[in-house]
Amino acid sequence: MTTADLGFIGLAVMGQNLVLNLADHGYRVAVHNRTASVTEAFMAGEGDRPEITAASSVAELVAMLHRPRRVMLMVKAGAPVDGFIDLLMPLLDPGDIVIDGGNSLFTDTIRRTAAVEAAGFRYIGAGISGGEEGARHGPSIMPGGSPSAWPEVAGMLAAIAARTPDGVPCCDWVGPDGAGHYVKMVHNGIEYGDMQLIAEAYHLLGVGLGLSHPEMAAIFRQWSTGVLDSYLIDITADILAVSDDTGPRVEQILDAAGQKGTGKWTVISSMELGSATTLVAEAVYARVVSSDPDQREHAAAILAGPEPAITDRDGFVSAVHDALYASKIVSYAQGFALISAAAAEHGWDLDLGRIAQLWRSGCIIRARFLDDITAAFGRHPALPSLLVDGFFADALARSQHGWRRVVSSAIAAGIPVPAYASALGFYDAYRSRRLPANLIQAQRDYFGAHTYERVDQPRGRAFHTIWTGDGAPEVPAG
Repeated sequence: MTTADLGFIGLAVMGQNLVLNLADHGYRVAVHNRTASVTEAFMAGEGDRPEITAASSVAELVAMLHRPRRVMLMVKAGAPVDGFIDLLMPLLDPGDIVIDGGNSLFTDTIRRTAAVEAAGFRYIGAGISGGEEGARHGPSIMPGGSPSAWPEVAGMLAAIAARTPDGVPCCDWVGPDGAGHYVKMVHNGIEYGDMQLIAEAYHLLGVGLGLSHPEMAAIFRQWSTGVLDSYLIDITADILAVSDDTGPRVEQILDAAGQKGTGKWTVISSMELGSATTLVAEAVYARVVSSDPDQREHAAAILAGPEPAITDRDGFVSAVHDALYASKIVSYAQGFALISAAAAEHGWDLDLGRIAQLWRSGCIIRARFLDDITAAFGRHPALPSLLVDGFFADALARSQHGWRRVVSSAIAAGIPVPAYASALGFYDAYRSRRLPANLIQAQRDYFGAHTYERVDQPRGRAFHTIWTGDGAPEVPAG
């Protein structure tokens, strides 16, 4: 009996919360999980609602759906997604839609879209951000894939998505094939960067200045009322305020950060496209360095360095605020430049301002700051970098003194600030009329005859020097 609006496969915490969200908005959902006991436990608990029906098999789930059938997968990325697609395709009719709501690698989504469309069906790769709370009450949703599928799911996905303060759903069509999952990947890369920036602020305030956890909680709470207002700043204030008879809870947590791969994917893609995401790269590597506390414990007993204390204390908290804000601007500028480079590479017509709007609520990096990014791309849709937008250029100019002070003071104190230092290095390189890359080109030409261009000749004209000969003769190359 075709009674369900959507088939839903995968009932881990995110999946269960999305199903409940759909039911709250009046959608009838048929659910299935590979492990039957998970389905049974869900249906005996919160899933015991008239809008939700359990299916014991994928075939039974498909039989419950009205046409065009819509089946959403919320399963582990990789082989499990391909496995369920293989199970579904013999059961579907032309025009039916498969939706992957997991954190799939965008190249997998490009491949799957082509394969599913070739079989006569339609495919959507939808990046979903917001964690458990977002899934339950309104996430940010970034769909891409088969364009003709979007009208069939737009109302449903918009209904369950978060809303901006002015009521706009944080869900809109991103672009074809892997565009939605690409944007979600970059979102996660930026999230890595934001978390590292906040962690470095915590380190500077706690270790460098010796502030108490209640004092730090109050500082982050105050920062959340200004330009740094964001979900991650808010939860950091909450975290720092939690204490028990053993002391601050955060200090009981092993300092070894985990990661699931989306930050790494962002950096790999940026290298392939030649679009720098230096801050995300440093955030990924910072997690890597943290992951072996035993090795760091051994090194700490051998390697020398200064006492980690900030001696220039007057106004230093404000300087950390400015360093965090300026570095955040650089990170988002790099992220949006990467999205633009991917759009050019894959032929995606992406609206960067609209993408910024998708992140204004529901997702992990939601922040007031994104309104300013939306406005910047509204002023200049083809903006090459957020750094050269007037609003952000002025913000960087105001923040620059504190930013440089924090980096230099941290280096002098031996406190690692890879994200702040990387962001500042990129900023200084980006604003430099001339960089020492001319020497690198000379070295490459010397040992490998790779040639070079001249400052007084048109771009693209190559030259080579016989560097070891008398007078080092130069000849046109090619």
